[in-house]
Amino acid sequence: MAFPLKTINEPRLDIHTVRQFISREGDGLVGRFHSNVLSSAFQPIFSIAHKRIVGYEALLRGRNPQGTPVSPPEIFSSEKSEMGTVFLDRLCRYLHMGNFRRAGDDLNWLYLNVSPVVVCHGKKYGSYFKELLDEHRLLPSRVVIEIVEQPISNEDLQLDTVHYYKELGCLIAIDDFGAGCSNFERIWTLAPHIVKMDRSMIARACRQERIRDLFPGIVSLLHQAGSLVLVEGIETEEQALIAIDSDADFVQGYYFAKPIADPRRIGDVSFDFDGLLHTFKTMSAARDKGFEQNLLRYKELLRRAVDALRERQSLEKACAFLMNEEPVIRCYLLLPDGRQIERNVVARRRLLDEDPRFKPLEDARSADWFRRHYLRRALKNPGRVQITRPYLSITGGHMCVTLSVMFPSPSGNRVLCCDLDG
Repeated sequence: MAFPLKTINEPRLDIHTVRQFISREGDGLVGRFHSNVLSSAFQPIFSIAHKRIVGYEALLRGRNPQGTPVSPPEIFSSEKSEMGTVFLDRLCRYLHMGNFRRAGDDLNWLYLNVSPVVVCHGKKYGSYFKELLDEHRLLPSRVVIEIVEQPISNEDLQLDTVHYYKELGCLIAIDDFGAGCSNFERIWTLAPHIVKMDRSMIARACRQERIRDLFPGIVSLLHQAGSLVLVEGIETEEQALIAIDSDADFVQGYYFAKPIADPRRIGDVSFDFDGLLHTFKTMSAARDKGFEQNLLRYKELLRRAVDALRERQSLEKACAFLMNEEPVIRCYLLLPDGRQIERNVVARRRLLDEDPRFKPLEDARSADWFRRHYLRRALKNPGRVQITRPYLSITGGHMCVTLSVMFPSPSGNRVLCCDLDG
């Protein structure tokens, strides 16, 4: 039996109204919307550190009268009215919460998506969510409300909605961050507890080394904003290792577990995190060992250049042998106050590759680099070669790491710096 939406004439879409469109099918609940039958599936969310499931995202499943699957976007797009969309959203949450009870899970989170229409207009159709929690005897602290990253016509209404759920005791997650209209302004404004990074970001990180290098920085910035980070859409071991390397907190995707239609099977799901983390640790150790071996070589070469500078050789002559090393980009000399003494000495092969669009930044004589960590660290550790993490060089608009060392010269203390490909 299908329940036509036109039977709803009252402006209040309360829990009693929604319950009319719910029925039991087998051991679970289904919903009826127009001619479609709606059901639930639950995809596990894992904590990398805890190596176990910590939550489940409720996903909508639909089928038409012929039994053919209908996607959630098709179901939601089939309803054009504001009231109908709010009703459908409330119907889905009733369905998911009722089916989730069958899992017998008394600990982990239930992630529920909330339609942007509901975020902006749900209040006018009466209260609902508190009654829904009470009916299903689910604590608000067990629920993560996912706010989809989509343009919102009224940011104040969105903020009010987020405050409502927070005051109720729920967690807030921003969904699909990194796609569409994503921006950090919304993160700072809404202060979500969790940010779900869109699947497109991890896919691009696999294809593009530059995106992979940026990934940990984005995660770090989200952490500094006060949010835990979940990487969704992980389908391969490579993607999983990138998520681990980025210091993400949670992971979700087919690689770990597919959505489960029967909540009673949730307890059967597991994943070999020990094996995955062993692979990560082995790769990290090999990478670090190779890096340390190369670093020792470049540190020794930098010390040789320092010895030559102490003997009053020119910067170009003192660093000539460094310029023959493949990853070396440039060398330059600083005063302890950060001012650069003369022009950069640039490897010849790099001169051919320099981007002419950055030519206004080429001449760095008298530039002041006192803000740079490589200078400050060199000043605090005289005679010891320091190395930075990869960063964007303003001089050439490319990623690099910098070796730096402070040494005494006949003219006073100097800091020799060497930029390597990052």
